[in-house]
Amino acid sequence: MVRKWPWKLACASLLTTVLAACGGGSATEAPATNANRVTITIESWRSDDQKVWTEQIIPLFEKSNPNIHVEFRPTAPTEYNAALNSKLEAGTAGDLITCRPFDVSLGLYTAGHLTSLNDLPGVAHFSDVAKSAWQTDDGKTLFCLPMASVIHGFIYNKTIFNELGLTEPKTVAEFFAVLDKIKQDGRYTPLVMGTAEQWEAATMGFQNIGPNYWLGETGRKALIDGSTKLTDAAYVSTFKDLERWRDYLPEGFEAVKYADAQILFASGRGAIYPAGSWDIAYFNQNAKFELGAFKAPVVNANDQCFISDHTDIGIGINAKTTHMAEARTFLEWMTGPEFAGEFSNALPGFFSLSDYPVTLKNPLAQTFVDWRKQCQSTIRNSYQILSRGEPNLENELWRTSVGVINGTFAPEAAAQDLQKGLDNWYKKP
Repeated sequence: MVRKWPWKLACASLLTTVLAACGGGSATEAPATNANRVTITIESWRSDDQKVWTEQIIPLFEKSNPNIHVEFRPTAPTEYNAALNSKLEAGTAGDLITCRPFDVSLGLYTAGHLTSLNDLPGVAHFSDVAKSAWQTDDGKTLFCLPMASVIHGFIYNKTIFNELGLTEPKTVAEFFAVLDKIKQDGRYTPLVMGTAEQWEAATMGFQNIGPNYWLGETGRKALIDGSTKLTDAAYVSTFKDLERWRDYLPEGFEAVKYADAQILFASGRGAIYPAGSWDIAYFNQNAKFELGAFKAPVVNANDQCFISDHTDIGIGINAKTTHMAEARTFLEWMTGPEFAGEFSNALPGFFSLSDYPVTLKNPLAQTFVDWRKQCQSTIRNSYQILSRGEPNLENELWRTSVGVINGTFAPEAAAQDLQKGLDNWYKKP
């Protein structure tokens, strides 16, 4: 028996076929390409974010800018700098350049590869701290739009805290009292971090707790202008606190790597993890217990608090793009609240640097970003200007922070060593 289609359905099918053949499209096909549509590309090292950009951020932009198509084309993080420089020299780089903070991007600007963004509408929504990573030393020219920061603090296991009757510490004394109670209980590692890879000791240790001692931006800028030294009490006190961490770290912490510490904490065998907000995604996926977070403790209960709200990712315009207007349109959109909300929610732990309030779906990420309402933001004090010479201050902080924790450096000796290294090459402005 031959099945007959209703004539209306047959005609509709025929009409769809004819329209498709003539370029008319159908309800199930992609819309026709606009002859005036311009494609712009983004260079980036954030290959992990490919899906977020392709499926969430770019479609949101294109919805209100249908004549501009954006493509996200990342390079492996370790290859990005070299690959980008080669493309820029060859004239084949994308229209938009994702910018690493400070000197690498400053070098791109001084070489003529990036344009000034001083007149870009919307830049007023970014603070001086946010812009500091992507402007000239005199602060007069902004060459990359601040995109995202990472915030430092401590992530903790709420199950262990509830079991032991612990509350989030607010002062240094309370912090060590909590660590003592966990250690006395004997079932859990109080503080989960190792020193095998060195950077953790400086980044999640020294730069995490230090801003409350050197008073954030005030102290950071004072190092640059030479009015303070790394041998001052603020830096020695930071090292003294760090020295005390030794008694609470995992057994054999000298051989514990970053990934080892993540696994140990996620397994539920550790109570507190010195963290960067970039760890949020890993623990959300791998920890089977409720997570909490507290900011770096202050010395006295009523002290002003400071958080390391470190500028991590920016984005600029290739000076040789043939689509300058479209690139600027995209960056202008990135200065607004729509991008701030979408980006911060799509990548929990990477926070928009604009001043628009953002409500995050991830409660742990919301806890981190809420610290901005209570504390003053600063950035890592070794990143701007002070790591241009040899010995490099950032690398020296790795070495000395590990030495203090491992017990091979006294706090005062570590501070003296840092200042001596800086004096070898740095000339105050």
